[in-house]
Amino acid sequence: MPNRRDIIGIFALISSLGVSSYSQARPQDHTDHEAMMADIPGLSLMGNERILMIGYQQMTALDLVGPQYFFAGLMGAKVEIATTDAQLSPIITDTGLGIMPSVTLGQASDDYDLIFLPGGGAGTLKAMEDRALISFLQAAAPKAKFVTSACTGSLILAAAGLLKGKRATSHWAAREALSDFGAIPIDERIVSDGKIITGAGVSAGIDMAIEVTRRLRGDPYAQGMMLLAEYAPAPPIKGGTPETTEPRLRAMMDDMLSPIKIQAKAIAARSKI
Repeated sequence: MPNRRDIIGIFALISSLGVSSYSQARPQDHTDHEAMMADIPGLSLMGNERILMIGYQQMTALDLVGPQYFFAGLMGAKVEIATTDAQLSPIITDTGLGIMPSVTLGQASDDYDLIFLPGGGAGTLKAMEDRALISFLQAAAPKAKFVTSACTGSLILAAAGLLKGKRATSHWAAREALSDFGAIPIDERIVSDGKIITGAGVSAGIDMAIEVTRRLRGDPYAQGMMLLAEYAPAPPIKGGTPETTEPRLRAMMDDMLSPIKIQAKAIAARSKI
């Protein structure tokens, strides 16, 4: 019985060769899978990336869980989830879901290939002023190949001074506040500027992770992961962006979420970054 990473490789093969080609030359074991996939142009099957996903209390679970699904599917990569707490205890997210970290930020090294920050509301605002977290990011980011975020996680990167002069995105309700930290807010689902890759609100973290997967392992591997996740969004109703949401509902939600933007701007005003 193949494990999930074996299946990822098989799906990458299917997406590149097509169902008919695969059925005619179906591999019989894991070794054959790797041999066949080695012939696929643009596919980098194995790697040794060190990935750090930083969690904190009251973050949004899906911001981290979506990208973690893709990062954990990178064969050979080591993915760690760090907590900003002093003790290795569950991270309780803003919906009450607990996530168990593998390391505290104090125990983590500052040498990773990829660093990721999730977003949230009150938890994110607190994280933006967590001096230990900010200091860690300032030390680790220059060494990383990619520095990434989902949703308002980009505000934490901005608070660390990592987005000055950089194009970046965030949740629509907070994106404007990026400019107060010297960043250039862009209304797009994924924004890449050099090694900085930011995703818009919550679900866009998956798109960001797919882009990172593509860069690390090539389009075929990313396609295989997408197929394994059956990632082919088709919302049952119209909406999902301010522009496609009923105006009165949009105005209400904008008012409800405005404190995040206001407080983020206040943090920027008193920041020494």
